[in-house]
Amino acid sequence: MAETAMSLAGQYVLPKFMEVVNMLTGLQKEVEDTKDELESFQDFINDADQVAEAEKDNNRRDRIKKRVKQMREVVFRMEDVIDEYMICEERQLDDHGCATLPCEAVDYIKTLILRLQIAYKIRNVKSLVHGERYGFQSQFPLEPRPNSCRGNQSVTWHKLRMDPLFIREDEVVGFDGPRDMLKNWLIGGRKERTVISVVGMPGLGKTTLAKQVFDNKEVFGRFDCHALITVSQSYTVEGLLRDMLQQFCKEKKENPPHVSTMDRRSLIDEVRNHLHEKRYVILFDDVWNEIFWDDVEVVVIDDKNGSRILITTRYKKVAEFCRRSSFIYVHELQPLIEEKSLELFYKKAFQYDFDGCCPKELVDISVKIVRKCKGLPLAIVAIGGVLSRKEKSATEWNLFSQNLSLELERNSKLTSITKILGLSYDDLSYNLRSCLLYFGMYPQDFEVKFDRLIRQWIAEGFVKLEREKSLEDVAQQYLTELILRSLVQVCSFTIDGKIKGYRTLHLLHEMILGKIKDIRFCRYIGEHDQSVSSGLVRRLTIATCSNDLIGSIESSHTVLDFDDSRLFYVPENLGNLIHLKYLSLKKTWVESLPKSIGKFQNLETLDVRQSLVFEMPKEIGKLRKLRYLLANTISSIQLKDSLGGMTSLQKLSLLSIDDDGVVIIVLAKLRQLRDLRMYKFRGEYGKTLCSSINEMPLFGKLYIYTENENEAIDLHCMLLLSMLRKLYLHGNLGNLPNWIPQLQNLVKLFLVYSNLTNDPLEFLKDLPSLMFLSIGDRAYEGETLPFRYGGFQKLQELELKYLRNLNSIFIDKGALQSLEKLWLTSIPQLKTAPSGIQHLKKLKVLHVLDMPIEFEQHIAPSEGQEHWIIQHVPLVRIWSKFYRKPREITNTSRLSER
Repeated sequence: MAETAMSLAGQYVLPKFMEVVNMLTGLQKEVEDTKDELESFQDFINDADQVAEAEKDNNRRDRIKKRVKQMREVVFRMEDVIDEYMICEERQLDDHGCATLPCEAVDYIKTLILRLQIAYKIRNVKSLVHGERYGFQSQFPLEPRPNSCRGNQSVTWHKLRMDPLFIREDEVVGFDGPRDMLKNWLIGGRKERTVISVVGMPGLGKTTLAKQVFDNKEVFGRFDCHALITVSQSYTVEGLLRDMLQQFCKEKKENPPHVSTMDRRSLIDEVRNHLHEKRYVILFDDVWNEIFWDDVEVVVIDDKNGSRILITTRYKKVAEFCRRSSFIYVHELQPLIEEKSLELFYKKAFQYDFDGCCPKELVDISVKIVRKCKGLPLAIVAIGGVLSRKEKSATEWNLFSQNLSLELERNSKLTSITKILGLSYDDLSYNLRSCLLYFGMYPQDFEVKFDRLIRQWIAEGFVKLEREKSLEDVAQQYLTELILRSLVQVCSFTIDGKIKGYRTLHLLHEMILGKIKDIRFCRYIGEHDQSVSSGLVRRLTIATCSNDLIGSIESSHTVLDFDDSRLFYVPENLGNLIHLKYLSLKKTWVESLPKSIGKFQNLETLDVRQSLVFEMPKEIGKLRKLRYLLANTISSIQLKDSLGGMTSLQKLSLLSIDDDGVVIIVLAKLRQLRDLRMYKFRGEYGKTLCSSINEMPLFGKLYIYTENENEAIDLHCMLLLSMLRKLYLHGNLGNLPNWIPQLQNLVKLFLVYSNLTNDPLEFLKDLPSLMFLSIGDRAYEGETLPFRYGGFQKLQELELKYLRNLNSIFIDKGALQSLEKLWLTSIPQLKTAPSGIQHLKKLKVLHVLDMPIEFEQHIAPSEGQEHWIIQHVPLVRIWSKFYRKPREITNTSRLSER
């Protein structure tokens, strides 16, 4: 019996046991292999996407897309199992090897079981990947990519590229200025070879404009040789050279050499010989890659005879790349203004009736439709052409406008719009595609703030770490890339020129939503419970009453953004979201966070600002991966023992300091901290704070609030703050700290309740980077503020408010030479305008809020004695208790009620 048992054990149990041991010991390598497999599989899916887009048979295309969706679900599973492994490993590290103790034995066994489960999941998911690859390849074989590109050259693409080359000049609207400028660049200027680039987003009419200039009789007559080459994503160097030779020979009515049999070297020699000592102009249309210039530079010789190269591109880097070896001009083509957009729309929509004019009853709806096109000629022409064949009734056109998204998807006459925009999407890497699609998580025309966007990209794993760069820096590179590719628009800037807000154009957003629906990138639930995508999805955006939809949240979600939604509570079971990395409850009605929030071991961003949460649970201290902890107030008592372990923190706001101030010592451990905002600060904490901040090499923003205005902020110690860009001090200073004038990179400075008796301007006037200065409530107790000659040379915005003793402001000629905005708020003793304000030639706006009636009378346009000194200011806006709305004085000296 015993022998039988041993035999069975050797035959069945031992092999299974060894299999388990091997799986556990080889788990780390299996995870690394899975990461590599994930990247390879994502590339495979990208190729499959392009096969689907190129497929003309609708039924076959739908079948391909269905398989692609299945493959994306496998990718989700791969990402999840990798995340599970990372969480398991981090928990094990936190055990500090205590598994030998009896009290830890159970936990150790649980960890082994969990690791074994992960090993089996990896095995299963790898099997799924191989099955999906084989299944797709057997049904829809992928052809190898051309080495020089990542696009496809379909018949549809050729038609899209060719159509703009044959537009008549009388059909073009709004290009008069750019056309004249390009013409002057082509026929005038230096003798050296010059590259002229027309850059802009798809659909702006770059090709149309360049072709019009290229064909201009005066331009054409100035050159000996002419060639128009369509480059595209899928060019080959040999193909370009053969095309050039054939066009040159055709122009001279010569028999071309046997170009089809020539190698690259022979072709280069032939083109160079042909261009030697000739003044040539070549239009390279639709250039996608900056490497293109490396490919053609050796051919387009420079004989110093005024030769010109004209390029159209969506990508600004292409234009800048030529600067290495050639003079360049760059024209960034802009969308049409509304007047020109309507003119072009009327040309197309009423080309066969109403003598090209819009009937009165269609004017309003025409304006509405045109505004959706955002000045994009491609869209205006296509939509106008469709409407030219529809019944000319307001009802019909309103219905078309309301269903524009469906029309773009279904109407064959409008597919050119999405095809042209889609080419830019297809040219992106996997990560950049995901970054662009993320704009579909936001409503149309919504301005997405920089900080919010990059934190979500990082949480989603789109941003890959690069050597010696932070994830935030890499994310900023990605955004810049999308801007340079003309796919993302910049909406707003910070005062020092950094981009603050972004959006995508209406029609590009529609294209993004179409892609999202196809690939189940996310699910967007709108106010009427409309879902953009269904089935298994990775991301969820809720823009309606959120608590009714909490059930929609799945454990695989990495980002939950409830910003400004009607969410009233956070369910306790939300702690099951082990993959969650970003949670925003900002501007919600949530009053408290559940203790289960401590289970969010992967959480990187927690934002509860402007909610009703005023007390954070102590379990927050367990979140060791937090990079951004943002709240109305965070009690240091609850975090004192755990804050030192939260070493990934980059931004901490708003930390309420307890009576003993011990937490300030702990801050020294947060070496990654860049932004610190503190409340209930006391004077005696000053030296400790200085010591802690000196341990933070990347520190850039400091906000200090005292509990009452009389509490002194003692910061009279040398701070090594070479990176400090923003400083907010709310409390009694007595005298300005001697280290502030040494802050070479300080851009913004706020002083509130400082009780300064000496003129602070003398100490601040030479700060080389200062662009914004706010001297607020009781920050200065003096009666006079003199802005001396040569001071504040970069200052663009100045706020002076609630200064109870101030009665005069003097501005020397040569001071504040960059000032654009000036705010004067509630300064009861200031009865006259600042003396010397007429010297501020760059001042654009003067804001006057709740100032003495005498001040308003002195600057009034009709009888004001001092009105003459503000006549150069384009806009003066006045708020006072006598008027419900601000009054405006424009530079035409007209006073109007708003």
